[in-house]
Amino acid sequence: MPDLLELEDLSAGYGEAVVLSGVSLRLEAGRALALLGRNGMGKTTLLDTIVGVTRRFGGSIRLDGRDITALRPEERARAGIGWVPQERNIFKSLTVHENLTAVARPGPWSAERVYAMFPRLAERRANLGNRLSGGEQQMLAIGRALTLNPRLLLLDEPLEGLAPIIVDELLAAIRRIVREEQLTAIIVEQNARKALSVADRAAILVRGAVVWAGASEALAQDPAALEAHLGVAAAAPAPASAA
Repeated sequence: MPDLLELEDLSAGYGEAVVLSGVSLRLEAGRALALLGRNGMGKTTLLDTIVGVTRRFGGSIRLDGRDITALRPEERARAGIGWVPQERNIFKSLTVHENLTAVARPGPWSAERVYAMFPRLAERRANLGNRLSGGEQQMLAIGRALTLNPRLLLLDEPLEGLAPIIVDELLAAIRRIVREEQLTAIIVEQNARKALSVADRAAILVRGAVVWAGASEALAQDPAALEAHLGVAAAAPAPASAA
């Protein structure tokens, strides 16, 4: 498949602070990338830079061959970038249904299709955003991004702080979005193994630079890289059976 997203020698940050240094990545259409790294290594900054809300010091961003480096955030959204930030940023004074329809654009993802994926939202379609649980707000944030019908979906810590049952539900939904629907996505997630379970590709950032990039399956089977860059211990061996 052709590359949908191309980052070339990208350097960016906030104010005078340079957070990203010479980042180059490519992501094929229909693939998902797990963007990994310890806290403070530049993962959120990279998503923010793709969205267009950081200061760029150098490099370029291309979406499906189009240079979008100079576009404003709203222009990038219209070009096909959907974003679910850590803060979720749902409209808390609007109902669930109003959140899903306020910014919707034509395409396969409609409010009804979001309800089919997240039945909890269907049950609460008349509830205001500030009346939802944290997990429901995250479902709504993802659903609202989908109704934009993006070509590239950016998910920043979608599982953070959620109950295990909600994590499982969201993981299943993300897996469907990227595996069955083949929506190109970048997923930032602290739990490396969960992210690798849904993504095709993986990249690790250390101090704003890419130190590892390749197939997610290869990283999942590389305990040295997981330990060195992410502090993830090797899986414990299965207990021996009784004699």
